[in-house]
Amino acid sequence: MSSRNDTISGEAIKEYLDWLGQIGSDAEGGVSRLLYSKEWIEAQESLKKLFEDEGLNVQFDEVGNLFGRLEGTTYPDETILTGSHVDTVTNGGLYDGQYGIIAGFLALRYLKEKYGAPLRNLEVVSMAEEEGSRFPYSFWGSKNITGQAKTEDVQGIKDFEGTSFDDAIHQAGFDYKQHPEHVRTDLKSFVEIHVEQGNVLEKEDIPVGIVQHIVGQRRYTITVNGEANHAGTTPMGYRADAMNAASRMICAINDMAIAEGDPLVATVGSIFLEPNTVNVVPGKATFTIDIRHTEKDALTNFTTDVEAKLQEIAEQIGVAVDIDLWMDADPVPMNQHIVDVMQKQCDENGAHYKLMHSGAGHDSQVIAPVIPTAMLFVPSHKGISHNPKEYTSPDHLAEGVQALISTLYELGYTE
Repeated sequence: MSSRNDTISGEAIKEYLDWLGQIGSDAEGGVSRLLYSKEWIEAQESLKKLFEDEGLNVQFDEVGNLFGRLEGTTYPDETILTGSHVDTVTNGGLYDGQYGIIAGFLALRYLKEKYGAPLRNLEVVSMAEEEGSRFPYSFWGSKNITGQAKTEDVQGIKDFEGTSFDDAIHQAGFDYKQHPEHVRTDLKSFVEIHVEQGNVLEKEDIPVGIVQHIVGQRRYTITVNGEANHAGTTPMGYRADAMNAASRMICAINDMAIAEGDPLVATVGSIFLEPNTVNVVPGKATFTIDIRHTEKDALTNFTTDVEAKLQEIAEQIGVAVDIDLWMDADPVPMNQHIVDVMQKQCDENGAHYKLMHSGAGHDSQVIAPVIPTAMLFVPSHKGISHNPKEYTSPDHLAEGVQALISTLYELGYTE
C-alpha cells in the first residue's frame, strides 16, 4: 500500500471528537457518559446514525454494543473488528475510548472511498462499557463480545444512587444475552487504537506506539493491626504502632520495586489510619498496593517477595498483618502476526513508532485470549487521563489513524 499523504487531517478527527464529546459534557468541563445513562443512550444513537449515513450495515447486540460493518466481497464469513468503548469515567476527557471509535469509523470511510469494498468485512464497534464507573463491574462490552460476561455477576449490583443494573439495562432498551457464552465465529482480528494514558511516547517524541503486551496486575488491601494507645504515656519500646509498621512496609515495597527495575511498577495509592488523630498511637492502618509487570513469572515472584517482606516487618514491630489479594490479572500478549503487520506498514510508510507495553488495562486484554488482537497508541500530553485535561495533538491523532488505516488495509483488503 502506497504512502497516504492525502489521508484524514488531525483537525477533522478533532472535530468528530468534539462532536461526540458534547454528548455528556458536564459542568466541570469534562465528559460524563456512564453506562445506560441518557447521555450514553444519546451517544450510541448518534453514532448509529453516523454509521448509517456512511452506508455501513449497523446493528446493536443485546447489551448495547454498537457495530457498523463495511461488507466484504470474497470472505463474507471473516470480519476484522476495530473500535473502543463509548463510556467514560465521571468528568473524563475527550480521548479515552472515543478516539478509538472515531478513528475506526474514519478509517473505514477512508478505505471505502479509496479502495471500495474489502475482501473481508471491516467493522467498527462502539463498546457499551469498559470503565466500571457506574457499577462495580468493568469490561461489560468486551466481555459480552467474547462470551465471558455472566448475567448473575451483574444482576444484584447497584450504582451509587441505588439503581440496579437490571433496571438500568432494561430502561435503556437492552437486555441480557440469551446465550452469554456465545462468541461470533466470524471475528478473525481485533485492532484497538487508544491514547497511551502515559507519557512515554511524548517523552520520547514518538507519534505511534505498537503494543506488544498489556501488563498483568495484582492488587492488594493490606490491614495492619496493632494497638491504639495514648501518645504521651506509652513509651516507644512498648508500642504496637500500626502506622510505624505500615510506613516501613510502604518504604520497603518502593525500594524493592526500584531494585527490580522496569517494566515492573508498584504503587501504594491509598492509606487510612484508625483512630487517625494527633494524640493516639495508631492501632490500625489499611493501605492498598497495585503491582504490574509484563511477565507473569516476574509478577508472581515479586509479589511473593513483597508478601514475605510484609510479614517480616510485622513480626519485627509486633503487629499483625492481613494480606488480601483481591485482583490477580495475568499479563496479556498481543497477537504477533498483527503486531508484525503494524510494524511492516509503519516501516513502509515511514512512520516513527515504538514497540512498547501498556501499563493500563484495555478492552484488548479481555478480547485477546479469544480473538487475535493488537493495539496502537498515540501520545497523551503529560500522560494525563481520566481528566478533562486529556489532550493529544491533531498531528498525532492523524498519524495514529494513518497507522490504523494501513493495518486494516493489510488485514481486510489483501489475500
